[in-house]
Amino acid sequence: MSTVKEAVEVDVPLHTAYNQWTQFEEFPNFMEGVEEVRQIDDRHNHWTTKIGGVQREFDTEIVDQHPDERITWRTVGGETKQKGTVSFRRVDDTHTRVELVMDVEPSGMAEKAGDLTGTIDRRVKGDMRRFKDYIEKQGGETGAWRGRIRPGD
Repeated sequence: MSTVKEAVEVDVPLHTAYNQWTQFEEFPNFMEGVEEVRQIDDRHNHWTTKIGGVQREFDTEIVDQHPDERITWRTVGGETKQKGTVSFRRVDDTHTRVELVMDVEPSGMAEKAGDLTGTIDRRVKGDMRRFKDYIEKQGGETGAWRGRIRPGD
């Protein structure tokens, strides 16, 4: 399993950055290789990705979500294995640090090769830069979900 870490400082207030990240169905607008994210309920999402010509579908479960602080998820079922946390920290009234830490276990030959060559790491870094550009260009969030999910709920 490989760990990928990346952080960006976005030029929007904390609540704006957090609120936008809760809009999972918007992820294809800034995540390379993500074709669709369908929110099933407050805790579950269904993903369709296409990376290196390989299409995958998998589900994720949010295991901890605390408004304006963090969202932690893991995959459930399927051959894609990952878990991670995105955290949000106020820098000042108009700037937020968004940090992603993700553990990925490549499942197929293409993913294993991509992991060895640093492709996964570069992709995540690019996704974070694109999130920064996306939220700053928007100037505000496209929606929000402020609910609390606790581990073990």
